[in-house]
Formats: sequence, structure tokens, C-alpha cells
Amino acid sequence: MPERNHIYFVSDLHLGMETGPEEREREKIFVEWLNTVLCDARAIWFLGDVFDYWFEYRHVVPRGFTRFLGKLAEMADDGIEIHFFTGNHDIWIFDYLPEEIGLTVHREPIVTEFSGKRFFLGHGDGYSPKDLGYLLIKWLFRSRFLQWLYARIHPNAATAFARWSSRKSRNSRVMPSYLGTEKEDIIRFAKDHAKTNPEISYYIFGHRHLAFDVAINDRSRVLCLGDWIVNFTYARFDGKKLELKKFFRDRGEIISDRV
Repeated sequence: MPERNHIYFVSDLHLGMETGPEEREREKIFVEWLNTVLCDARAIWFLGDVFDYWFEYRHVVPRGFTRFLGKLAEMADDGIEIHFFTGNHDIWIFDYLPEEIGLTVHREPIVTEFSGKRFFLGHGDGYSPKDLGYLLIKWLFRSRFLQWLYARIHPNAATAFARWSSRKSRNSRVMPSYLGTEKEDIIRFAKDHAKTNPEISYYIFGHRHLAFDVAINDRSRVLCLGDWIVNFTYARFDGKKLELKKFFRDRGEIISDRV
């Protein structure tokens, strides 16, 4: 049996963004991928927007995701570490998933170490100079008082409104495209951060729904994890090297080219 020494990173599943057979099939694809990493995964880090919408009432949680959550619980019970970063779509994860599954929730970027390598991990939102309005909204969403007020809305109405708002926002945006090392906000952030933190080898983010791997100096790289809507990409660290990979149901996986 393979030794469990691999660390996996994945983001932007946006589970629940639609309803019906296609959405269920997307969930099944991701669970199939989870089955492929069961044998060698030491930990899986979800870097935000796992759900397209999530809000926990005291006695009510969003409907669905049974295959996905069941597989996570199985993996956690088997000793695999599960880490969840809240993203801009699932910022309202509270205590249900930690208590039921045993996963660890992260609400801010962190620096951690694997096999002697330092990693900077975060969802990747809020790094643009144009994000001041978004950061204000994010601050409001974290207000305990406003969360309490929101919880007074009936779950049916709150969920319908959130899904409508998410769909409207998504339909108003064009497909993301790579802007280059000088314009991608997470790359610019990493370059500045690395100047005073030379010990960090890898910066890993989600959020942009793009998959790229960029060297920012002779010792540090930035990875954007893509998504599981179009790209079906993730990163794997085996203790020596970090690779950006793509999942294909019918023919295994390939390693993505570096930008």
C-alpha cells in the first residue's frame, strides 16, 4: 500500500451553482477524483469556494452535496487531514462541517510548512487595488450581528436570493483569461510579499478560475489552482516537488505546463 505522504490542493468547486443532473454529475466527477487520492493523501486543502452558496442556520444547512460530504467524512475518519478555507461564496461556514466531518476551517491566509518547504495558502480574493468595495462587503458579511439578522430570513427565501445573485453575477462576467505577471493580482502580491519573506517557496491560491504556475524569482513560485467547472485542476506536493495537474475521468491525469 502506498505511503500517505502527498498533500493535495484544490479550489473553486462551486458545488450547488446549478440544480439537476448536470450538477450531480459534476459532484460525482469530483468524488471520483477523491477516490483516486485516497491511497496516498496525507491532507487535502480546499482553498475556498467549495460551495457556490453556504449558510448554516442553527438547525438547518443547505440541501445536497451528500456524495461529497460523505466522502470527506470517510477520508477524515481514515486519518486524512481536511482543511477548508472560506471563499467569497462560502464565507458563512461555521461549526457544522468541523463538528460533523472533523475538518479544519481557515478564514484568513496562512503560512505553513510541509517537508521543510514553506507555503503561503489563501483563497486569493481581495488582492486587487480595485477590491475596496468587495473588502467592505466581506467585512459586513463577517459581522456577527448581520449574520444574526440574515439568519432570521427563512432558509427557502435566503437560498433562492443567494443563488439568484450568484447566477446574475456569474452571467455578467466574461470568461477569465490570464493577464500576465504584471497584471495578475495574486502574482503581484506574491512578488511583493516574497521580498521580505524569502523563506516561502510556494504561493497557492484559487479564486481566479485559472490554472497557472509562475516562477516569481529563483526560489519561489505562484500557483493558481483553476476550478472544477471548466478546468478540473489541482496541485499535488509529494514532499519534493509541487505539480499542477488536471483530472480526466477516461484517461487519467496530465501535468499542466508552466506559464
